[in-house]
Amino acid sequence: MKLSAFSVVDEYSTPERSDRLVDVLALAEAAETGGLSALWVAEHHFHAGGVCPSPPVLLAAASSRTRRLRLGALVSVLPFHSPIELAEQYAMVDRLSGGRLNLGVGSGYIPMEFAGFGVDPATKRTRFDSAFDTLVAALRGEEVRGDGPDASRVRINVRPVQSPHPPIWVAVQRRDAIPFVAERGASVALIPYATLSGLPELAEEVREYRAHRPAGSDGEVAAGLHLYAGDHPDRARAALQRYLDSRRKTQSAFFLEKVAQNPAHASARTVEESGWALIGSPREVAQGLDAFGATGIDEVLGLFDFGGLPIEEATRSVVALGRALSAAR
Repeated sequence: MKLSAFSVVDEYSTPERSDRLVDVLALAEAAETGGLSALWVAEHHFHAGGVCPSPPVLLAAASSRTRRLRLGALVSVLPFHSPIELAEQYAMVDRLSGGRLNLGVGSGYIPMEFAGFGVDPATKRTRFDSAFDTLVAALRGEEVRGDGPDASRVRINVRPVQSPHPPIWVAVQRRDAIPFVAERGASVALIPYATLSGLPELAEEVREYRAHRPAGSDGEVAAGLHLYAGDHPDRARAALQRYLDSRRKTQSAFFLEKVAQNPAHASARTVEESGWALIGSPREVAQGLDAFGATGIDEVLGLFDFGGLPIEEATRSVVALGRALSAAR
């Protein structure tokens, strides 16, 4: 099981407030030092719950600070963009990073973002399917047609290093979407705190993905988990509560649905007790990851820099946990 760092790039008005985009570059350096597999960043728009509207720009900057670390978008929101432009941008990231791009895509879930782009949420699945096929074909070097009615067929002039294209993940928040992702041969990314009840349900989703994955496919399952490995667990728990509160304010649809069914899920304590957050010493968190790995997932998307936790705390946590896992192996 691989361990990576995943930043939502959320921003808060705290005494330790810093430039969150610069913070992510520090997180990338810490992830490389700690021996983690990848750094992933989320795309969000128009609210402080995520201040990275352009993952390709941030990942390109991170590529200049690292040499080994894989660099991922989780996710690029396909209904908001031209798939040809995305193919060009992410091909450039793959080139600049020497073939280290992981490309995660999704259909979006925050109402204010759809409103800001003037996209009807009811059309998001149709838009996603169309954009996905065009994006993948363009990255393969095939001719694709642009968005407009008079657009001609084109072939992008910057190809990615990885062939036939960078590995692709699809973010899934509803279980009924898992078979469709698996059958495409794409990997799947899950954010359990927002949708699942506990580790047994996560294990069921992993089994469902693998049952529908085509023979010979090397698709993987990645899942998000809030992590803090350090000497100040009280700070981490307070930051986790700020993070959960912010998800409600930004109308994070799937998390709000879960909280509506059981308000206790809005509590940091409940999230931790459910297994969706591991907070403690590096050794304790490393041991806790064993239970998470027993669900069968391939990669932990560790949220380290959440809820206004000072970046110095987050980066120390990344390095300490990475070293603890290395020593345990």
